[in-house]
Amino acid sequence: MGILCMAVIVVILVAGLWPFHSPNNDVTWLAGENGLRFGVHGIALGSGAFKTRSSDNSASGSLEIWLEPARSRSRRTILAFADFGPTPASFMLQQGTGKLILQRRNTDDQGEARTAELVIAGALAEQQRRFVTITLGPHSTSVYLDGVLVKTSEIQGRAAGAFDGRLVLGTSVTASDSWSGEVLGLAIYGQELTPAKVLGNYQDWTQYHRPVPSEDEQPRALYLFSERDGGVSHNELNSSTDLIIPARYLVLQPEFLAVPWRHYHATWSYWADAGINIVGFIPLGVFLAAYFSTMWSTAAAEIMAVLLGFVTSLTIESLQAYLPTRDSGINDLITNTLGTALGVLLYRSTLFHNLMRQLFDTQSRTSASRGSEAGTPF
Repeated sequence: MGILCMAVIVVILVAGLWPFHSPNNDVTWLAGENGLRFGVHGIALGSGAFKTRSSDNSASGSLEIWLEPARSRSRRTILAFADFGPTPASFMLQQGTGKLILQRRNTDDQGEARTAELVIAGALAEQQRRFVTITLGPHSTSVYLDGVLVKTSEIQGRAAGAFDGRLVLGTSVTASDSWSGEVLGLAIYGQELTPAKVLGNYQDWTQYHRPVPSEDEQPRALYLFSERDGGVSHNELNSSTDLIIPARYLVLQPEFLAVPWRHYHATWSYWADAGINIVGFIPLGVFLAAYFSTMWSTAAAEIMAVLLGFVTSLTIESLQAYLPTRDSGINDLITNTLGTALGVLLYRSTLFHNLMRQLFDTQSRTSASRGSEAGTPF
């Protein structure tokens, strides 16, 4: 029984920590046209941080991105701006089962930092190119698809720091949340573009593969992805914020034991992962309870089994903080410990013991039958 317990722990550790290294960065240049393709684990990272200029309204800005998403059954991060404010990212653009999702940091009327979220259903179809424009005002966020306004959302409170921080393209700032698809162009502005300018820029991008801005609407950053080779995509206007394509995949600001609401999403994939975490630790609870019952009282054996399940999960979650393809979170710690406790309850149940007794009785009868047949002369 001790060997079985060790075997289960080893299997759980391998499953929780695999792969044991940082994989190659799955970002490649498109063949025959400008753009980057992001695969299973891909990231492009700004070499420097964007900072609000004194001439800009810090709460206003615009972003244009020309993209073609791959299939996504779960919520994935297309781009984010990383800073060290009350939340890890001042702005995030995500895809989730055809949805376009925006998250923008703001401050409510009581002075508390919060995140406003805007969802556009059906905005991103698989392998369909879209030109997305997002304009940010001090109290509103507007989304345009292919130059046409589709939704405006009012923000309760005050927003600040629009597109401030280090640009992360292809994944999240704090966790492995890789998006798959192609990015053909990206521009960032320090002011809120008018609807007429949004439409004009969309026409310029599709015709000339770049915007043709007026003198008073120059972007802060312009990425044409025209290099088609190498490990850098240049900001055509300021080299201090070039996009670097590292050789290995990484997470910029990995979290250690992130609080549950950071990772929670009301999606099927989230609950499926939670179920796997629970079910995966049930065998550990069963075998640990059985093993410790041979040495201690029932109550002590159960407590030790749950405690060792907790320690095993804590070890995994602590090590996952150093693995870019894994996420360290308290929610996994809770579900894994719950799975161990359910395994202990299963071991205690009469039904389980009856099933085990029937199984061993069947094996004993089978062994006896084989022995009898072996001793019968022809």
